[in-house]
Amino acid sequence: MTRYARSADNEAKAAKARGSDLRVHFKNTREASRVLKNLPLAKAKAYMQAVIDHKRCVPFTRFNGGVGRTAQAYNEGNSIGQGRWPKKSAEFLLGLLNNAESNAESKGLDVDALVVKHVQVNKAQKGRRRTYRAHGRINAYMSSPCHIELILEEKEQAVKAEAEETKGRKLSKKELAKKLRSGTTSKSS
Repeated sequence: MTRYARSADNEAKAAKARGSDLRVHFKNTREASRVLKNLPLAKAKAYMQAVIDHKRCVPFTRFNGGVGRTAQAYNEGNSIGQGRWPKKSAEFLLGLLNNAESNAESKGLDVDALVVKHVQVNKAQKGRRRTYRAHGRINAYMSSPCHIELILEEKEQAVKAEAEETKGRKLSKKELAKKLRSGTTSKSS
């Protein structure tokens, strides 16, 4: 079993998936994976499918030199408005989300309560090719593959505190004293 960059808070309630040396651009995949963090699994899968269908875009924040602006990027919360639709990156991430979902099912986790808690993209070793230039020269023609890892965790259900019978405004000291003198023993804070 390989080591992940981050361990889950509760390994029993977490599902993992990773891909190594994936032939997909590192920069595009980094930007696409950033939007998945803290999304519920169903929303994350729907987002990636919408990117593939050009319904929603991925806002580019770090690797955004020469990236065009689009209204969809403004809608996603990018103040600059730069965004793209990295189809291949979205397909790889969608495949990893499906893989992690099936890992969660095999562990017996509640798939509807899963949230993307950790997603990380690292550069992998570059693939070397060459291209032929004018006057008999040869230049490098490198690919930029990446490693992707993600962790899904079951979201904790919030426990509601018991509601007090009269949760009104806070009583002043005088009102509390008057209430105590009248014989009512319950204090409301």
